[in-house]
Amino acid sequence: QVQLVESGGGLVQAGASLRLTCAASGRAFETYTVGWFRQAPGKERESVATIGLTDDHTIYSDSVQGRFTISRDNIKKSVYLQMNRLKPADTAVYYCGVLLGVSMIDAADFGAWGQGTQVTVSS
Repeated sequence: QVQLVESGGGLVQAGASLRLTCAASGRAFETYTVGWFRQAPGKERESVATIGLTDDHTIYSDSVQGRFTISRDNIKKSVYLQMNRLKPADTAVYYCGVLLGVSMIDAADFGAWGQGTQVTVSS
């Protein structure tokens, strides 16, 4: 089993950058596909970026493509989300989870969610 903890969120101005960290504990982290999701108030949890077992296999939502980069370090048991050129629309609680089902972008197929980290982007 894997347990996840997100960190790195904060309050920033539009155009700034943040780096989120998803730190894992437990066994076999390197065998899991990991996804970053976000959830704004009153909205469903949506996929932001997903990474397979290596950095060569990544998926991004259209809204963050070209601004965000997902990466992983299996030795450190961590997955990172580098967020550049942040916009107010990026404001949300960001969660990481491991793929337990089939779809790499459907939150329902992920689990072992952490507690989330708040990202707030002011205009």
